[in-house]
Amino acid sequence: MNNILLKNMLLSTSQLNIFRTTKDEKKKRKIEGAWVGMTVIYLMIIVYSFLSCIGFGGIGLIDIAPMICAMTISGLAFIFTIFRTNGYLFNFKEYDMIMSLPFGEMEVVVSRFVYMYIKCLPWYLSVSLSMLVGYIIYAEFSLISIVMWIVLTIFVPLIPMVVATFLGFCVAKISSGFKKRNIITTVLTFVVVAGSFGLNYAINKLFSDGMVRQTLENIYAVNEKMGQVYIPAKWFADAINNGNIVGALLLIGSSSALFVIVVYVIGKSYRKINSMLKSHAASGNYKMSRQKTRSVVQSIAYKEFRRLLGSSNYLVNATVGELLSLALGIAAWVIGFDGIIKFITNGAPVTTQMVAPSIPFIVYFLIGMVATTACSPSLEGKNYWIVQSLPIDKKVLYKGKMLFNMYLTVPFMTFAILSLCITGHMNVLNTVLDVILGIALCAFSTTWGCVCGVKHMRLDWENEIEVIKQGAAVMVYLFPNMIVTMILVVVMVLLGLVVNHLLITVVCILVVTLLAVLCYWRVMKLAEE
Repeated sequence: MNNILLKNMLLSTSQLNIFRTTKDEKKKRKIEGAWVGMTVIYLMIIVYSFLSCIGFGGIGLIDIAPMICAMTISGLAFIFTIFRTNGYLFNFKEYDMIMSLPFGEMEVVVSRFVYMYIKCLPWYLSVSLSMLVGYIIYAEFSLISIVMWIVLTIFVPLIPMVVATFLGFCVAKISSGFKKRNIITTVLTFVVVAGSFGLNYAINKLFSDGMVRQTLENIYAVNEKMGQVYIPAKWFADAINNGNIVGALLLIGSSSALFVIVVYVIGKSYRKINSMLKSHAASGNYKMSRQKTRSVVQSIAYKEFRRLLGSSNYLVNATVGELLSLALGIAAWVIGFDGIIKFITNGAPVTTQMVAPSIPFIVYFLIGMVATTACSPSLEGKNYWIVQSLPIDKKVLYKGKMLFNMYLTVPFMTFAILSLCITGHMNVLNTVLDVILGIALCAFSTTWGCVCGVKHMRLDWENEIEVIKQGAAVMVYLFPNMIVTMILVVVMVLLGLVVNHLLITVVCILVVTLLAVLCYWRVMKLAEE
């Protein structure tokens, strides 16, 4: 029964299956474009992982590679799962249909968990196999160590995935008792993720303060301490470096046992939690009040706002950058701009004047991670025909979606830039120009996201996660945008050493505004097609 559920989910969401069966050439081109984009991403991960092994091997510390591999995969597994649990495991769209079929709660939980695992497995293998190649080049390996590396890679993600699933279960269980459960779920998810990053930072500070990481030789001490903090990574490293069969068996056994226990616990209250999450509270003191009048564009923007609040998955992913920028702005007031620079650069000789020209791009790196316009056209889904039947021009529809993203991003962008500029003691003119550049960047993010969202629109999704996190539109928007932004941050710092801050900012405002206008023009053209 698990196989039936799993097979149906994989077939219904497989781009390869859609590519083979569809006769729509436009849809085929979109899928091909998505494959090209994903290939580039995987190649970047493979090259980075391989070069990291080459770096350690070149200085004679290749034995650290298995530990780093296990920790990297575990971190990816935890983050991927914590954001997917609510949407794949809980509160998913087809819940009523699935539960009406002759499937038990345990079967549904297992099939959904395995589905999440299979969808993320290529990411884990990209890291593991590329690091294995680097490890083979420098290490004194045996055939059994290579076999164990490959086999244990299958089990390394299980423990962090199970832990993340259990935390997601706790979040769903707690939030199911509240009226505003989507907002509560979002807040609890952010608390869990922030707590995880905080724990990671505390561990890194423990390692970096004092004697560790002062020289390359002390990395072995870090290896031992990391193994003490996260035991499964130590089991993996011991199995590879020392041929420790006991460590391999402990990793396999503990992963399997923890999986069985968590699935049993979740299955016992699975129906109850999902039923509460999908129910809607009715107000008993409703009063008729004066209706507000809005323009069509504003009404569409308000509809997008209601759609955002109605989905915890959408809310978490769409607002993560805004919340990070809010945290950055608050941190600027608490520890100062100099303190932030010292924290990020780990005490490197970087001054406020050097970083000042890049402030808008630093904030944009956070806010520009996700644009609602990249996924909102696809989120219309199978209800898109209702939108098409309304007497609303597509141009007006897309203008409303873009207006909402501006409403969402501009206040956070302005607050973060003002906080950094004021605490960095920038003059008034530079501060005003930085804010203008930040707004221009928001406009570019909005219009570029809408170009991607309309160009790579997907309406045949079964789960909204497929377009919010995995959609071709989001991928095409995200990676070029983030890579270019990181490069621009470095370029702005370098230019700030030789060119006047004011001149750099004015030129950037003109260029970004031009790009935003071109993207807006492209959206309007796509609306006519």
